[in-house]
Amino acid sequence: MPTDLLSNAKYLDPKNDLTFRKIFGENPKIMKSFLNSVLPLDKEQKIVEITYLDPGLLPVLPQLKHSIVDVRCTDNYDRQFIVEMQMYWTTSFRSRMLFNASKAYVKQLKKGNKYSSLNPVYGLSLISDIYLSDERYKKQYYHHYRLAHIDNPDEVIKGIELIFIELPKFKAMTFTEKKMQVLWLRFLTEIDENTEYIPEELKENEAISEAIEQLQVSAFSPEELAYYEEYWDRVRMEKTAIEDAQKEAAEARQREEEAKQREEEAKQREEEARRIAEQERKEKEKIKEQLIQTVKKMKSDGLPIEIISKYTGLTEGEIKKI
Repeated sequence: MPTDLLSNAKYLDPKNDLTFRKIFGENPKIMKSFLNSVLPLDKEQKIVEITYLDPGLLPVLPQLKHSIVDVRCTDNYDRQFIVEMQMYWTTSFRSRMLFNASKAYVKQLKKGNKYSSLNPVYGLSLISDIYLSDERYKKQYYHHYRLAHIDNPDEVIKGIELIFIELPKFKAMTFTEKKMQVLWLRFLTEIDENTEYIPEELKENEAISEAIEQLQVSAFSPEELAYYEEYWDRVRMEKTAIEDAQKEAAEARQREEEAKQREEEAKQREEEARRIAEQERKEKEKIKEQLIQTVKKMKSDGLPIEIISKYTGLTEGEIKKI
């Protein structure tokens, strides 16, 4: 571990595909420290050692080819951990994470083994975006999902647990907060290409200090740095494409809503016209009936037809028919 991190060193962003894999996918000690700090593990469940697994089993979403970085590993309890760095949120990402964790859980069961041999799988998603924007989640960045009884949440069916961390929402309570989860999340959110000073509380932790050292630009070859920039370019293009698609979809929904609104308004006008026409028809029928009763009374009173015609406007023929 370095005794000092140069203040004039240049750093890269740990959320990039290149840096994330280098730090968390190639250093068991760093990965163990990170997982123990951010996962909802009890003290007696702490990870002692990890072994990396082949990440090639994970499916790729066509619309998220370059935004997802994943690392898979197992520990001394044979628990599996799927760690993914997601640059922006789409609704399909949550389904993907559930699918990945479920697939890893099922694949443990070999022919002839008992279901009791299945070990827990943890899916950890680090999201450089906000996906729960409701007011009740405004300050909540850590989201832990598990299969629990609706009325009694402490009654849990163990097997798969999903953790989503919204990095943009994370704010350390104080700059000197030393809780390991806070320190690791500060590492992910505070260190990037613009970093000029590394806080002492980050440098004091051995695993985080080592991770910071690996972020120094001088630790990468020109080819790696070119890949680093290319990754950001692809992510920006991908995000722009999805945002454009979402905008087009929103505009299409808006046009559809407007068309429905116009259709509804046309139906209402048509219904109103029918209502008015029916009202006028009934009014005419009422007037006609009143006129008939008036003619009958005039006839019964012995008034001549020509007089009745003069006052009612009916022809003599119409009066004779009444």
